[in-house]
Amino acid sequence: MGLQLVVGVLGYAGDDFTDLVRADSPVLGELLTQAGVGPWAEPASGAGQGAEFEMWGYSGLHALRRIAVHLAADGRLPEPLGADRRASEDPLLRQAYERAPSDPPGPFDHLIHHSDCEGYYLPVDFAPVIVDDRARGGYLGSSVRLLAEVGRLADALGLPEDLDPDGEEVADAADAVEPAAEGWQRYGVESFGCLQLMAAARHSLATGSALVFA
Repeated sequence: MGLQLVVGVLGYAGDDFTDLVRADSPVLGELLTQAGVGPWAEPASGAGQGAEFEMWGYSGLHALRRIAVHLAADGRLPEPLGADRRASEDPLLRQAYERAPSDPPGPFDHLIHHSDCEGYYLPVDFAPVIVDDRARGGYLGSSVRLLAEVGRLADALGLPEDLDPDGEEVADAADAVEPAAEGWQRYGVESFGCLQLMAAARHSLATGSALVFA
C-alpha cells in the first residue's frame, strides 16, 4: 500500500481516519500555541474541498528527500538512483535523518524531518519544524514551508509549470526502468513526488485544511 496525501479529510464520510484527525486537532492547536504561532483549526465543513494525492510509494518520498539533501550540500542534483539502490541508504540522507531539525531551519527541513507514513502539515507559516512526541509521527510541519521547499526542487529538476501531476507523461517517467538521458524525466520518481507534494500543499493553503500523511 502506497503513501496517500489527504487534504480536507473532514469533508469525507465519517470513518476511523476522520475520527483520528478530529481527536488530534486540539493537540495540534496546543503545539502551535506553544511555538508562538497563531491559532489554527481544521475547517469543520470541508464539503467539496477534500482531495487525495499519492506518492510513488514510501520509497518515492525518500528519493525526493535524497535529491534535496544533495542539492543543499553542493548545489547539484545527484546521479539518478540505480535499480539496485535505495534512496534511504544514501549516506547524506541517513546523516540528515539522524540530525534534529535546526533553528533557523535548513533549506529542506520541512520536507526531510517528517514521518514517511503519518503526521500533518498545517497551513500556517512557522520556521523550525515542531518536534514533539504528542504530534503524530513525532513531527509537525508547515505546508507553507513545504510548498516553498518542493518549489525549489521543482526548479532544480526543471519541471514545467504546466505539467500535470496526474498526467501520463509524468507516470511514464516514474515507471521507466532506465532513467532518461536528460531533462526532468531523468528523475521520474522524484518529479512525480515533487508535483504531488506541490499540488497537495497548494490545496492545503487554498482550503485552510491540514495535509495529512495516511
